[in-house]
Amino acid sequence: MAAQQVHMQVWRGDVSGGEFRDYRVEAGEGMVVLDIIHAIQAQHANDLAVRWNCKAGKCGSCSAEINGKPRLMCMTRMNTFQPGETITVSPIKTFPIIRDLVTDVSYNYEKARQVPAFKPKPKESDGTRRMFQEDIDRVQEFHKCIECFLCQNVCHVIRDHEDNKKKFAGPRLFVRLAALEMHPLDTNDRIDLIKQKAGIGFCNITKCCTEVCPEHIHITDNAIIPLKERIVDRYFDPIAKLMGLFSEKKR
Repeated sequence: MAAQQVHMQVWRGDVSGGEFRDYRVEAGEGMVVLDIIHAIQAQHANDLAVRWNCKAGKCGSCSAEINGKPRLMCMTRMNTFQPGETITVSPIKTFPIIRDLVTDVSYNYEKARQVPAFKPKPKESDGTRRMFQEDIDRVQEFHKCIECFLCQNVCHVIRDHEDNKKKFAGPRLFVRLAALEMHPLDTNDRIDLIKQKAGIGFCNITKCCTEVCPEHIHITDNAIIPLKERIVDRYFDPIAKLMGLFSEKKR
């Protein structure tokens, strides 16, 4: 397959403002959008800022919005676009711009620091800790997260409402919390944190986070909804409340 010239519009700018700029480069067989961005850097704009690392869809660094859709640049093949189609590449919109395609995603790490670490239960009498395979299978998918933050980017709770960032952790952190809460050996109690500081009640289960996950994690069904159920069990289940009152009276 012969190389074809492609028309790219790449957002250039910083916190003070910016605009899309036009570039035309050759695209060969097997190339992905990240290859084209590198070609633009080499041939037209060596000051173009972009994050990337593995180029294999496993580091989560090269998140961007391609034709308005949040994707990994290294996993978006050029042959998925129509010949002659103009392709736009812009930074993910939920986080502050640093420069060009690079955004400040430190919000996610600040929220991660609020999550209590894994705390295993004491070892059994023979010095081991045992788990059932089904318990392992349940949390295994959560560990596939590559922290690309595409799920955070599309979550309208924080994308459309800047003030919510103070009290809402977002889907990536709910995946982390679910991995810990559902771990059969963990003893830390994070239910109050999930309700109060993580603000899971703000999530209205639109499943937009699940739709953009490059690792195909079932964020809504397997992480967020089960966490919401645990909140309901503790705070709103009338039978649980009665049992709690009964236990207090017995003490």
